[in-house]
Amino acid sequence: MAALISGWKEYTLSDELSKLPPNVQERLLRLQQLQQTLQSILAQKQQVDMEKNEVEQTLAELAKTADDAVIYKAIGSLLVKAEKAKVTEDLNERKSLLETRSTVIARQEERIKAQVKEAQTKLQEDLSPVSGQPLS
Repeated sequence: MAALISGWKEYTLSDELSKLPPNVQERLLRLQQLQQTLQSILAQKQQVDMEKNEVEQTLAELAKTADDAVIYKAIGSLLVKAEKAKVTEDLNERKSLLETRSTVIARQEERIKAQVKEAQTKLQEDLSPVSGQPLS
């Protein structure tokens, strides 16, 4: 933890936080939790987007192949011969599922971003009287 040294006395960030009123400490903790949740949601969004792009690229390549082409599907560490129509159907279902998941994640992201903004605003209001000036 970073320490602020003033003269011979050492102050830690937790010392400074403990001087804040309990309601401000709670708001700060809540803001940190919301920011962590937002980071988790953004990571999920990135993962879903990457998987969706991979499925779309695979579908595009499958569309270029002949209907009677030999197709192999990865199952664990094995490659198993599969029908193009069945693989295409499975990939389209996966794409649809990923699009739905992406929509849900986008809604969660919007909601959490709004909550973060609200928490930041309330925290600024709480801290303005303490510091004597608004936070920038």
